Amino acid sequence: MKNNWPLWEIFIRSQHGLSHKHVGSLHAPDAEMAIKNARDVYTRRNEGVSIWVLPAEQITASSPGDREPLYEPARSKVYRHPTFFPMPDGVEHI
Repeated sequence: MKNNWPLWEIFIRSQHGLSHKHVGSLHAPDAEMAIKNARDVYTRRNEGVSIWVLPAEQITASSPGDREPLYEPARSKVYRHPTFFPMPDGVEHI
């Protein structure tokens, strides 16, 4: 019998990270089951502290071929780059 469950994209926040990272996909009937399955599949070694699931059909992405027109307006705004601001001595990791 064909599986009609929706595809879910899985994001995990690791114990040593501040952001969630995409780790894979799985099929599940609903979000609650997707989280439980993601826990079993992607955090078997207790490495995660948080799980996000998102229906794959809800993701909208730009095309790599659209890179130039998509990012061109940002290139003309050089004032957004930190090169115009003096950094005090001793400030690290910025």
